[in-house]
Amino acid sequence: MSDYLVRALGFNGKVRAFAARTTETVGEAQRRHNTWPTTTAALGRSMTAAVMMGAMLKGEDKLTVKIEGNGPIGPMIIDSNAKGEVRGFVTNPQVHFELNDVGKLDVRRGVGTEGSLTVVKDLGLRDMFSGQTPIVSGEIAEDFTYYFAVSEQVPSSVGLGVLVNPDNTVLASGGFIIQLMPGCDEETISQIEQHLNNIEPVSKMIEKGLTPEKILEVVLGENNVQILDKTPVQFKCQCSKERFGAAIISLGVQEIQEMIDEDGGAEAQCHFCLEKYHYNQQELEGFINEIKQ
Repeated sequence: MSDYLVRALGFNGKVRAFAARTTETVGEAQRRHNTWPTTTAALGRSMTAAVMMGAMLKGEDKLTVKIEGNGPIGPMIIDSNAKGEVRGFVTNPQVHFELNDVGKLDVRRGVGTEGSLTVVKDLGLRDMFSGQTPIVSGEIAEDFTYYFAVSEQVPSSVGLGVLVNPDNTVLASGGFIIQLMPGCDEETISQIEQHLNNIEPVSKMIEKGLTPEKILEVVLGENNVQILDKTPVQFKCQCSKERFGAAIISLGVQEIQEMIDEDGGAEAQCHFCLEKYHYNQQELEGFINEIKQ
């Protein structure tokens, strides 16, 4: 099964819901950055939340999530958009600990329990929307739940999970976001809470082969889900040699000339996908000519 997400309504429009399978997508991030299990879980949960938040956008809109805790993995930055495309990186990819008291990857210890979660939405307008809340647990799902409640004033429940194989590859990854619409009644809220209290971890559901549609049926109840649409999910970077070239041009003639004199060329590397771009002396001289025109 390839990765994808679904958008849905629940309880006749009283609830907005999203669910995603992100196993291959998070696996791609793990391979590119050679993350160790605790870091893989932290980055994978964050990417899964971000790609579902991307599904809340429209057209060419995009968003950036930054999770900056006081734990050893350091800041994580994730970009996503309305097309199911997501990319992310973590400052210190090789961080891992023994399993925590309940036998799970100790994401809280890796992320830290103090810091901030920031979401910046680029909606194609002159002003960007930015919201920030403090980290409340370091487990990621609780931190996004708190963000939605405080920054966007939307009561939500976020479930995220990543299972990692002994060889560090990703076994299963996915998540869900349930949001109450204005006017949602107490009976509906009570039913949802009852389901949430009885479900198994979302990563286990993914491991068993449950689709995003089925996960929402488990979370909301089989007859309470109306699927709106389905979007493929993938790790995709927007970097290119042309974009990095534009960044080099912005440095100015003097700095580019120093690159030529000292190194005979230049190399740029993308933080998100680790792709490297090389520029020879001729290309750099072309940049200088472009600036002087």
